[in-house]
This record gives sequence, structure tokens and C-alpha cells, in this order.
Amino acid sequence: MCRSVYPVASLQFLVLAILSLPWGAESGIHERRLLTDLLDNSGYNKLERPVINESEAVVLSFGLTLQQIIDVDEKNQILTTNIWLNLEWQDANLKWNASEYGGVTDVRIPPKYIWNPDLLMYNSADEAFDSTYATNIVLTNNGDCTFIPPGIFKSTCKIDITWFPFDDQNCEMKFGSWTYDGGKLNLRLKDEKADVETYVLNGEWDLIDVPGKRNEVFYDCCPDPYLDITFYIKIRRRTLYYFFNLIVPCVLIASMAVLGFTLPPDSGEKLSLGVTILLSLTVFLNMVAETMPITSDNPLLGVTVLLSLTIFLNTVSSIIPITSDSPLVGTYFNCIMFMVASSVVTTIMILNYHHRLAHTHEMPEWVRVLFLQWIPWFLRMSRPGEKITIKSILMQNKMKELDTKENSSKSLLANVLDMEDDFKLNSSLAHSSVYPHLSNNHNHNGHNGHNNHIHSHKNGGGYIRPPPHTQPFEEAYPPGVHRELSMILKEIRVITDKIKDEEEASAIESDWKFAAMVLDRLCLITFTLFTVIATIAVLAAAPHVLVT
Repeated sequence: MCRSVYPVASLQFLVLAILSLPWGAESGIHERRLLTDLLDNSGYNKLERPVINESEAVVLSFGLTLQQIIDVDEKNQILTTNIWLNLEWQDANLKWNASEYGGVTDVRIPPKYIWNPDLLMYNSADEAFDSTYATNIVLTNNGDCTFIPPGIFKSTCKIDITWFPFDDQNCEMKFGSWTYDGGKLNLRLKDEKADVETYVLNGEWDLIDVPGKRNEVFYDCCPDPYLDITFYIKIRRRTLYYFFNLIVPCVLIASMAVLGFTLPPDSGEKLSLGVTILLSLTVFLNMVAETMPITSDNPLLGVTVLLSLTIFLNTVSSIIPITSDSPLVGTYFNCIMFMVASSVVTTIMILNYHHRLAHTHEMPEWVRVLFLQWIPWFLRMSRPGEKITIKSILMQNKMKELDTKENSSKSLLANVLDMEDDFKLNSSLAHSSVYPHLSNNHNHNGHNGHNNHIHSHKNGGGYIRPPPHTQPFEEAYPPGVHRELSMILKEIRVITDKIKDEEEASAIESDWKFAAMVLDRLCLITFTLFTVIATIAVLAAAPHVLVT
């Protein structure tokens, strides 16, 4: 008996447990019956436009929710975004009385079972073209359909890199029906702007605005217009990264090229520094090649030098879009490349001037006037012991004119050496200097100092008239003294001429060195002003400088 009681009790407990379970069969039956009546028993055709009268157009309300800007591919001109579409229309064939179906007011239906608009993005760059995910359509009892398909959209976007990296981009997303014209499907803009409440900030681009616009396009083939709704995604590049990674290093490299003019030419590192800076700038452009845009037209700030343009385009040949515009930063880099290349050329010229010699180069008159007079005066430069002023420049020019007219003027040493021709006439002076005791005897035998004084006057080289009682030269000096003195005088003339030539050569070399120093200072000031003006001009031309 005990064995038969336990199975009966267990069976009763199982029946009670099953009966106590929550039964949803009532509501499930209503929704199942509703779907069957709507899609099967009513003869619904999903290919039929959901209007009562075929002459009417289906009104489609279109909206857009921008979730994220994933990428802006400047090279391929493709914008990748995460977007939710918001489509709303009314289906006249899918209405019901909620009271007849257990109070069911809405159902979720996959889009493949009912009519939905063939809405596509015209400027899609996706391989599948339509990249939306087919979510369920929410259908209400009054026939309202709400379809919100999300998707990762790749759209074409014309990149304007004129002001790169201080640029703004305006990318379009054009949506419309692929087959229906305005008479069959009437597109209406749900809101004037896209919904950005849930937008995720992008680290490179700042979202400015996403306005929408309804467009009508008429064709000759059809009386009704073709409608589309276009949303404009206006974005602005955040420039802080590019400013400190492109502009600042370029300015520092340019300043190094300018500071190279402060090195003395004798240091031996002046030219190598300029070449090294030029190479470093090229390497720097290679490092930033992936972020620099390609250009094909003239730059914004003047004409690009062929050398700098070639180097620049070779280093950035695999980047952003090939357009008809010129990037602002590309123009700036071209200017800096031109400045660095010009600094190398001028450095070679400076070294050439500095190492010129008197017996190899004769200074032209225009070089003397410009680099020894007027440019030093303009730059407030001076030579050791000589201050260059307008008065001194005019005086030097006047003295040079006098020197060209009076070539007979000589130095004091030359006048002394001209006495060689009158050596014999000056024998009394030489006699008194070699044998002073003979001169003293004559002075003791004279009547007074005035009668025995040697009268002299200057005539040409300077003749000295001897007194009448002076002995002849041959009797006053030993034999051969005249020949020895003549040879000594010739040696002195040779030495003095050599000293004079060396002094003249040294003066000419000093002039060349000073001209090189003047050119060095001129290039320092010129290229410094060029770099500062170019940097200020680029920053001033940009629509905005720092966007964080």
C-alpha cells in the first residue's frame, strides 16, 4: 500500500505545478492572430505601395542620428561614419482595431515581410553599397511604420585641403529613393538638423553642425521631380597636434638654418650645417608624409620654386587626395625649403668671398660700393678703427677720384727711395755722416755758423748743395763703397716693395673678408625676416589656428 501512495502524490504535485505556471497563451494568440490576419488572410502584397489611391504618394519622413565619425580618409576621400536612419511612413493596408486583438497596439515585423522604401545613399563608397542592418519595423495599429536601421556608412567626400591643417570639411550624405519619383514617394525632412545628442567625440575632428536639406531635381523625361534629402556634415580639424608636430619643428629647423649665418667662415662647419639642415628637413617631411596632402597647383602664397616643389612632392607622394587645391602647410613647407636651399647657396657665395686672394680675384667696383660702403652703412656695421658713415663714404669716393688723377703722389718711403738717383750730389751729407770729424774741422775753420751752414732747397727728389770746400766723393770714401751702398739701396727697395705688395694684398683680402661678413649679416637678417613673415602670413591666412 505504501508503495502505491507515493506515485499518486507525485503525479498530483506535477499537475498542480503545471497548472500554476504563467500562461501567455491568451496574448500570444491575439498577436499571432493579428499577424496572420494582416499578412496572410488580408491578401497583403509587400510589393504594393501602401496607399489607398494609386495617384497618391507615400509620405516618408526621414531623419538621421549621427553616432560617431569613425574616419576621414583624405587620400581616398572617404568619410566613414556610424549613423542611425529614422524612417517613418504610414501603411494603409496594415491597420487594425486594437480592441479586437486583445489590446495589441504594436508589433515588430522584419522588413522583408512588408513594404518599405528602397532608400539608399547615392554617394555611397561601400563595397556592398547599402551598409544598413535590417532591423525590425515597428508597426502600430493605425498603420504607422517606424524603421530605424543602423549602419557603418562610407560616403564619398570631396576633401578641400587648401587650409590644411587649419581646414574645415563639408561632407555630404545624399539619401533618396532609387526607383520612386516624387509622385510615388514624397520625402520629407523630419528635422532641420541631424540628432547628435549621443554623438561620440572624435580626437581629430570637431563636429560643427549637421544640417539637412530637401532637394528636388527635375529631368526632361519625367514630369515629377526626383527627391533627395542631403545632410551636410561640417567638421573642423583639431590643429593642436599638427601645430606642435608640423609647424613648430619646421620653424625650429628654419631657425637653425638662419643661425648658421652666425658661424664664422673659418670654422669649416658653415656649409655642412646648411646641407645637414636641408637633409633634416627632407627627412622630417618623409616622417610626416602620411598626414600631408598632395597638391598639383600653385601654392596660396606665391609661386613655388621648382627645387623645393620637387623635393616636397617626392616626400609626400603617397598621401591625401590629389586635388586642384594647394595645402596651406604645403605652401609653408615650400617657403621654408626655398629659404634653406637659398641659405646653402648664399653660404657657398660667402665662403667664396671669404677665401678670395689678391692675386686671383680683383674686386669689382660694384662689389666695393655695395658690400664695403652702402650695405655696411645700412646694417650699421663698422670695421676695426673705422666707422662707416655717409660722410666717410663720400670722402672715400672723393679721395679715390683724386688718386686716379694724381698718380704721381707717393708715400714717404717712396720719396726716400727716390734719392738713389741723386746719391752723388748728396756726397757731402754722406761724407759728414760717415766721417763726422771732417765736418767738425770745417766747422772749426769757418768764420761763423751762418757762413759755414749748408744751404739746401727741395727740388723734385730733393737736392742738397755741398759747401765749396767739400772733398770729392772718390777722395772722401774708400774704393768700392759706392757700389756697396748702391746694392744695399736696391735690396732695401726690393724689401720695401715686397712689404708694400704684401700690405696691399692683405688690404684686398681684408676687403674680401669684410664683404663676406657683410653678406653673411645681410643673409642673416633677410632670412630671419623671411621666416618670421612666412610663419605669420600662414597663421594669419588660416581661418583658425588652434582648435583643441
